[in-house]
Amino acid sequence: MDIEQPSINVINSLYQISGVEVGQHFYLQIGNFQVHAQVLITSWVVIAILLGLSIVATRDLQTVPTGSQNFIEYVLEFIRDLTRTQIGEEEYRPWVPFIGTMFLFIFVSNWSGALFPWRIIQLPHGELAAPTNDINTTVALALLTSVAYFYAGLHKRGLSYFGKYIQPTPVLLPINILEDFTKPLSLSFRLFGNILADELVVAVLISLVPLVVPIPMMFLGLFTSAIQALIFATLAAAYIGESMEGHH
Repeated sequence: MDIEQPSINVINSLYQISGVEVGQHFYLQIGNFQVHAQVLITSWVVIAILLGLSIVATRDLQTVPTGSQNFIEYVLEFIRDLTRTQIGEEEYRPWVPFIGTMFLFIFVSNWSGALFPWRIIQLPHGELAAPTNDINTTVALALLTSVAYFYAGLHKRGLSYFGKYIQPTPVLLPINILEDFTKPLSLSFRLFGNILADELVVAVLISLVPLVVPIPMMFLGLFTSAIQALIFATLAAAYIGESMEGHH
């Protein structure tokens, strides 16, 4: 009984820590679950924008592309080249939709935070912001990437995939295992930290110098937001390509 009591206390402490939140948040009650409505709303806006653009650009396809079709094909070619470079000529095609979805969702999410006046929409609690401004979104994207590269490695190499953990020597087993945990952490915190920092800098400048100074910073934010989407997609493709190495 004396041994069990400290364990129960530790579990209770961890449970209380898990409930700690920074600021106020708006939740929706769906059945027995609470949904973080701020991220859900902005994520669906981003998804609606992507779906709308794809429908408009592909509703009247022409042999010789013009206008919006030309732009969409340019974007597709860019994503295809990125995926091919990181994964390889033979294996890249099945992964173009995944890498493209990651890149476009992050890109539009980041730009929505810089261009959309989310804060003018009043909520009972909290305020709206870019989906990638929330750590839950970036962690979810990073975990999807982890699942993707594990699937890619197991699909192409079978159980021999796990042999990489003892290469070049079994002594490196703990470090190689730790690397698979640090990859999603690095992806999620890099994206979240950069987007949050950019929005905070712009918000502070607008409050201090509301006319001239924030404008170039907003343009810089658009540039860095695009770069962050490119970095995330490139690293995701690189991890998938790395997991399939050694298959012949």
